[in-house]
Amino acid sequence: MKHEATPLPGSEEAEARAAVWSSSLRDYGLLFSLLVIMGFFYFLTNGVSIAPLNLTNLILQNSYVVIMALGMLLIIVSGNIDLSVGSIVGFVGGVAATMMVGFHMPILDVDVKTSWEVAVLVSLVLGALIGCMQGYFVAYARIPAFIVTLGGMLIFRGLTGNLLLGQFVGPFPREFQDISAGFLPELTNIPALHALIGDSHFRYGTMAIGILAVAIMILSGLRRWQRARAEAMDVEPFALFAGRTAIFSALVLFFSYQLAQWKGLPEVLIIMLVLILIYAFVTTRMTVGRRIYALGGNRLAAQLSGIRTERLIFLTFVNMGVLAGLAGLIVAARLNSATPSAGLSFELDVIAACFIGGASASGGVGKVMGVVIGAFVMGVMNNGMSIYGLGIYWQQVVKGIVLLAAVFIDIYQKNKG
Repeated sequence: MKHEATPLPGSEEAEARAAVWSSSLRDYGLLFSLLVIMGFFYFLTNGVSIAPLNLTNLILQNSYVVIMALGMLLIIVSGNIDLSVGSIVGFVGGVAATMMVGFHMPILDVDVKTSWEVAVLVSLVLGALIGCMQGYFVAYARIPAFIVTLGGMLIFRGLTGNLLLGQFVGPFPREFQDISAGFLPELTNIPALHALIGDSHFRYGTMAIGILAVAIMILSGLRRWQRARAEAMDVEPFALFAGRTAIFSALVLFFSYQLAQWKGLPEVLIIMLVLILIYAFVTTRMTVGRRIYALGGNRLAAQLSGIRTERLIFLTFVNMGVLAGLAGLIVAARLNSATPSAGLSFELDVIAACFIGGASASGGVGKVMGVVIGAFVMGVMNNGMSIYGLGIYWQQVVKGIVLLAAVFIDIYQKNKG
């Protein structure tokens, strides 16, 4: 016999609606903060902060933060922390550089030089092995993640210095540099389209990709909203959904237009967007993602429900190692050399991006898009303060205040709830 859902009393329905509005507005508050910061530095720098060249540099300079923040999100959500990611970036970049430039093996008395493709593959595997090692100590040896990764930070920073002997190692093949400095081919490179468009400096292909992305975002978002509403799930009010979609669409079109006026879409941006989509899908649609959130919310309850918590923690560190290795390759490609100081203090920017993006210091809470926005909040502030000419020490003061404010708001909302 089918039972109809009992409607909520008027007061309870109003409270439920108010809770949905409150939750949605809290989620969108970060996006609003990013827009305010961008507007502030726009006026402070007389528009230089959003010039096409500067926006391109903003993406290139912050791609590694976004990529590593995706992995750090899963670690923080599971209730842990990783302080070693910056040192892993430097170490993996140093290993890749040594392989591509060439090194001497005293035992065999031969010189070894590998292709950039082999160096990339070995570097990613090396990052995974580092993640395996640290994940084992945290998950199975039950050593606190803070201690394990603090040790890793010191170990891999020391190994980087010994590997590079205080020297810069490079340059690298052009194909490897394109990982961080390359741009997608433009439509005008196609003879038929070149005859139609001519020698226009404007990158029409970039603008077309931006328009297509907005269309897909609107249609897919509307379908999800309608499906959730039809299934009687708690959904955000349509006004908030429409407002969020309009803001994101405007931002995508604006960035596409600005990038189209310079060199088009950076290849590293495509890598970053693919990873964002993958991790958004994993955290919201896959069982493993939901289990990681359950682990961070209440580890004992997760264990009692049959979740293999040790394996989950282990996998989050392996994942972080791979992403740190990828970031190490991107940083080395951007600098066209490996340096002993590469990756220094990167872990601070990555962790700050997660906390500013809404990840909870106690675990169990955090969203991919929030972390991405948090990373760009840090990036826009770093970039804007540098253009304005604010001293490096005052920049650190500002970033510290923003980080403390983000964590304070998180704790305040949790205690209030």
